[in-house]
Amino acid sequence: MAKHVCPWWLGYLLACPIRRWFQNPEKILSPYISEGMTVLEIGPGMGFFTIPAARMVGAGGKVIVVDVQEKMLKALVKRAKKAGVTDRIAAKLIEPDSIGVSEPIDLCLLFYVVHEVPDPASLFSQIKAILKPGGKVLIVEPVGWHVIEKGFQENLAKASDAGFESDWKTPNTKESVRASCIKIKRPSS
Repeated sequence: MAKHVCPWWLGYLLACPIRRWFQNPEKILSPYISEGMTVLEIGPGMGFFTIPAARMVGAGGKVIVVDVQEKMLKALVKRAKKAGVTDRIAAKLIEPDSIGVSEPIDLCLLFYVVHEVPDPASLFSQIKAILKPGGKVLIVEPVGWHVIEKGFQENLAKASDAGFESDWKTPNTKESVRASCIKIKRPSS
């Protein structure tokens, strides 16, 4: 089982419109998402990033969301319906040890979730297996007692062990999040 899973009811706070003031989904996602892409979001909560991502992939794209909590997914689907993007979102209830997706993806979003996964090394291996060439993984974790710098670095090391390399990461600052974008390592020549 996961170390700690965010309670489903906290999803309402995470989807609060006020959050957009300091984490604008379109601004954060626009460098990574384009029309026609297939995006996987693991642990999407109630869709704070999912719904903007669904708009960005357009009618020819898709956002696959997987979560271990059925109530989160139901709330996300309800919000997506209201936003008119349900046709672009595929929601799937999964077990804690599997991402439950075999379809190739262009981008994987891991917002505030790696610290909740029981086996991050397995998570990164599963993502690598479905990531298209040139695909990326965006990892964002909260700063502070929730995810300390050491834990964040340990998870990046597990990603490296799974065959990823850093594309960039935030400097060690007083920001409210730590982030890194990773991609599959290039073969050594």
